[in-house]
Amino acid sequence: MPPPHCVLDANVLIEAHKRYYAFDICPGYWAALLAHHERGHVCSIDRVREELVKQRDALSRWAKQEAPASFFAGTADPAVVASFGQVMTWLNRQAQYLPAATAEFAAGADGWLVAYAKKHGLVVATDEVANPAIKRRVPIPNVCDAFGVTYIGTFDMLRALGCVFN
Repeated sequence: MPPPHCVLDANVLIEAHKRYYAFDICPGYWAALLAHHERGHVCSIDRVREELVKQRDALSRWAKQEAPASFFAGTADPAVVASFGQVMTWLNRQAQYLPAATAEFAAGADGWLVAYAKKHGLVVATDEVANPAIKRRVPIPNVCDAFGVTYIGTFDMLRALGCVFN
């Protein structure tokens, strides 16, 4: 089976950096992301980059200095903007979510991530889990399910890409 073409949620990078794949413990994780990006299997979006560079830490430096600009795909494409509009129209019709949850989702990168994946036929890599009963937050998998976008977790993505860290 060919490897998936994934667009990465910020948490796939942030959790790895803060916990299990810190730069000083597992530089191979970061090298693998860049290698798979070069093969066209992995990317993220510009709005995720914006979230990362605000932190002023090792991950911020990686996003600014190590990852090529192409790693963070642009979301200004009219087709992606239209897809984001569809996501937001759907979300605004969901009585389940509290207004603050909808506003937070609209202001962040998550809706754009789903819109980009939907437009380009990509798999969203996220460590969020679906929760059909949640009200205070809008999980990416809930939105992916609504739009038929496939999503996987970090470890499943690494397995599908054939990554092995020695």
